[in-house]
Amino acid sequence: MAVKEELKKLGLHFVVVNLGEVDIMEDLSVEKREHLKSALADGGFELMDDRRAMLIDKIKSTIAEMIHIDTETVKIKNSDYLSEKLGIDYASLANLFSEVQGTTIEQFIIKHKIEHIKELIVYGDLSISDIAWKMNYSSVAHLSNQFKKVTGFPPSHFKQLKEKRQSPAAGSEIQPIIN
Repeated sequence: MAVKEELKKLGLHFVVVNLGEVDIMEDLSVEKREHLKSALADGGFELMDDRRAMLIDKIKSTIAEMIHIDTETVKIKNSDYLSEKLGIDYASLANLFSEVQGTTIEQFIIKHKIEHIKELIVYGDLSISDIAWKMNYSSVAHLSNQFKKVTGFPPSHFKQLKEKRQSPAAGSEIQPIIN
């Protein structure tokens, strides 16, 4: 809504305003482009002109979407999911991503999956084997190995953190007041 308001203030007509994407009907003068860029920055948004940067941003948001969807009902390879969603062959996406980000798409996916797994362990009620299934790992061992490689700790360490957070500190139990 904030983006739509800024576009209206500038007298720009738009076809579509979606999350992270705007299709403006007219060509922008350099002056209007700079004004829009400044107005969006004031609202905490960024105007991205570089098509490569925009595609990288789309890849990242698609990966986040892919990691957070209900993977129990959708079992699809990462490469197929990205290619299908973005309409670009995976090899092109992977080459661009590696060139610009300095890491592979797969490494980026693994890092973000591990972050999501940490959240599931600490804030959720799923077992490690349920999380492995939910996150499309072939086994608990595969998840555990990858988790330890990224974090330096096994998933059980994070499970223990959760248990420590939930248990009352020793000796701090509330004692009943007896009159």
